[in-house]
Amino acid sequence: MTVTLRAIRTAVPPTVLVQEQVRDVFAAQPGLSRLAQRIVPTSFNVSGIDTRYSVIDELTFNEVEGERQFFDPESGELLMPGTRARNELYIREATKLYVEAGRAAIDALEDVSIEDVTHVITVSCTGFYAPGPDYMLVRELGLKPSVQRYHLGFMGCYATMPALRTAKQFVEADPDAVVLVVSAELCTLHLRSSNDPDTIVASSLFADGAGAGIVSSRKPLPGETALALDRFETVITPVGEADMAWKIGDNGFEMILSTYVPHIIDEHIESAIAPLLAPEPDLVSDPAAAVDHWAIHPGGRSILDKVEAKMQLSEQQLVPSRETLRDYGNMSSATIAFVLRHIVEGGASDGERVLAMAFGPGLTVETGIMTVLVGS
Repeated sequence: MTVTLRAIRTAVPPTVLVQEQVRDVFAAQPGLSRLAQRIVPTSFNVSGIDTRYSVIDELTFNEVEGERQFFDPESGELLMPGTRARNELYIREATKLYVEAGRAAIDALEDVSIEDVTHVITVSCTGFYAPGPDYMLVRELGLKPSVQRYHLGFMGCYATMPALRTAKQFVEADPDAVVLVVSAELCTLHLRSSNDPDTIVASSLFADGAGAGIVSSRKPLPGETALALDRFETVITPVGEADMAWKIGDNGFEMILSTYVPHIIDEHIESAIAPLLAPEPDLVSDPAAAVDHWAIHPGGRSILDKVEAKMQLSEQQLVPSRETLRDYGNMSSATIAFVLRHIVEGGASDGERVLAMAFGPGLTVETGIMTVLVGS
């Protein structure tokens, strides 16, 4: 039985953050040390990002309704709301993105209706509430109240991969299962001015967005391009536990993203993907040639540079990841959906192989191998 990922759809909030403008705001914050004054422009300038999206409409110089909590345009100062205020905005705005992306995925398939969905898996690490996004999708989309619901929370940037793996397992256990997988991340809720280099790097990278897809045993319709979910693997690198982490502070969530992360990936990427490639000798002998498309989570430009060099990939093989980073930034777990959609809609041919990879706290490396399927 072939388990497929179909109808990959994405959504972003309306507020556009232009990287150069955001850089100038962060560089002008009071209290920056001399070191921070050097790091801020460098981090933003080398990020590989042109634009990002945010649910915080205050992060512009336009007029907004109500009291400002995040940004004072008159002084240009970033404000410091508490974790509760940030999470209240998450509850309202994340729900919108979950529903928008989930509805788009279902509506994209002529052979899947609301009544067909049997399972919902939601993913996020940027906020909490209960009843949660899994419940809200059932209610807002009009899914059956008997739908089985699961939420993968606070896992980080790699979490969509185990969500897809779990969906595949559900379908393998029940061939009639239709699983709606939706990830939504509002990373900009937790951005702040700081002298800490890790916080500065995070502020130059993270953004908001959502991704969704349908996992089932149903074949793609004529002309439709889907992905067969062949297999997944998880590896924890022997070092890096303290280099990528995500904790809850009094003024939002606090990201630890050290500049050593690209070096860890460079040192351990080959061993991390070895279990994934092992069942197919052709992939082991020359992955760059045997795998047509590389859906690498764009955690940052330096990470993509390390993967490209270490695996001897062509520039073309990383275009989907680099263009996703350029246009949307790092949306944590939602980002891989944008990369996979880029590949599927970019002319991928039937039978081509896709290697997806995402990194997260731990340092955890989640990988998956997929095959392009074009309906006939």
